[in-house]
Amino acid sequence: MVDLSDDAMGNFPVPADEDVPADLRERIEEETERAGFTPNVFAGFAYKPSHFRAFFQYHDAIVDDAALAREEIEMIIVAVSGVNHCYYCNVAHGALVRIYADDPLLADQLVANYRTADISDQHRTMLDVAVKLTERPAAVTREDLDELADAGFSEEEIWDVGAVTALFNLSNRMAMFADMRPNEEFHTLGRE
Repeated sequence: MVDLSDDAMGNFPVPADEDVPADLRERIEEETERAGFTPNVFAGFAYKPSHFRAFFQYHDAIVDDAALAREEIEMIIVAVSGVNHCYYCNVAHGALVRIYADDPLLADQLVANYRTADISDQHRTMLDVAVKLTERPAAVTREDLDELADAGFSEEEIWDVGAVTALFNLSNRMAMFADMRPNEEFHTLGRE
């Protein structure tokens, strides 16, 4: 049974459980089993099933077929979400950074100011490019890609930096537009 929180987002209605198409319900149930709760982003995107399918298919492709480590993907998401001030993604993906990096402090550092976070020079270069693509996309040049290569990233990893950044700029904007609210569980995950 799908259990979507009515307060998952403030600006659009969350569909009733029985109104969720079977394929979405199956995906939501899988995620609920994995996480132990239903992340509100699933309830939010269930508002428009065709967008749910497209968004999560692209999300899964990026995460499942990435040359970057999952920790690096989540670091990009949190740094980008931090500069975009996306409450949902800061909290939800902050929890994932804490889990994948096995570091209870890193997500808070990345959200506040990734430039002062306790990360390697390689990861700082990665986040510099992701944040530049977020804030000033027209300013990104071949030099930025060369800096990533010089920092040790492969061509495929460099592509992934751009793909993750682009998807989560979209995600941030939809979460903010819809007023998606992070689940309470996300606030405490990975802090122990």
